[in-house]
Amino acid sequence: MNIYKLRHAILTLLIFTLSIAHLSAQIKWNSAYQAYIDQYKDLAIEQMLKYNIPASITLSQGLLESGAGKSWLTKSSNNHFGIKCHGWTGRRVFHDDDARGECFRAYDNPRQSFEDHSRFLATQSRYACLFSYSRTDYKSWARGLKQCGYATNPQYASKLIQIIELYQLNKFDKATRFDQFMVKHSTEDGLAPDGTFHVIKAYNHNYYIIARKGDTFKSLSKELCIGKRRLAKYNERYYKDELNPGDIIYLKRKRKKATKEYKNVPHVVKNGESMYSIAQKYGIRLSSLYKKNGLSPDFEIRVGDRLRVY
Repeated sequence: MNIYKLRHAILTLLIFTLSIAHLSAQIKWNSAYQAYIDQYKDLAIEQMLKYNIPASITLSQGLLESGAGKSWLTKSSNNHFGIKCHGWTGRRVFHDDDARGECFRAYDNPRQSFEDHSRFLATQSRYACLFSYSRTDYKSWARGLKQCGYATNPQYASKLIQIIELYQLNKFDKATRFDQFMVKHSTEDGLAPDGTFHVIKAYNHNYYIIARKGDTFKSLSKELCIGKRRLAKYNERYYKDELNPGDIIYLKRKRKKATKEYKNVPHVVKNGESMYSIAQKYGIRLSSLYKKNGLSPDFEIRVGDRLRVY
């Protein structure tokens, strides 16, 4: 074999090897990532509408930084974005990262982590240039985050872009209202695709999960990182109450009225319904439901009664 053919053979082999390496580095779909997206997409959209950070960027960063919610840092401190202390005065944990025993921010629940991530980007001067990009330009956001020093991994931007495109996260960047991509309000079992946790859904400017067999306020409090007494209070119940499969459990205090679509649409009482179940259905406080209809707490509703919910 002459020198030119040898060079060509070596070059061909090198190109083939690099191509195989590139393909092996591609991010592949997995159920854990999809489960994380299903659980936290509404939080990401809420943050986008508040801070103008693409929901696709928030979700892809959360997936990458937290290992789809399974990293030690996320499980121990609800830190989904790997944000270090940087003058943080709240609770903190220490974890090996670029150096040993680095200080990381700790949160009471995932929502605090998503909110702090948005504030972190919006208030740090080094990230100011990102906000000159359109919120539908996820590629510029991804590359800008790397250039601004969010992560040291040289492949950080390309990994974010791969995740966004594989899971089509950029569709969430087009949302114009809080609940545009919410799962339909229903009493499905609320099981995540991997069967390990409850999907957090959005309704009436709130979040909720659907209880399943064996759930208690105590078990839900551990999963959701919300105190069992507070969680019960949000749902106007006692924290030792027994939960039934299909129960709607809200994660924040309920509103005083239903969504606007029910402004002139009364609820017609069906068989088996109670004032409480109706209040939960529409995500409103039980006391507000009684007040809107001029009823006393001891009033017994009947099938066919019409109740104002807005």
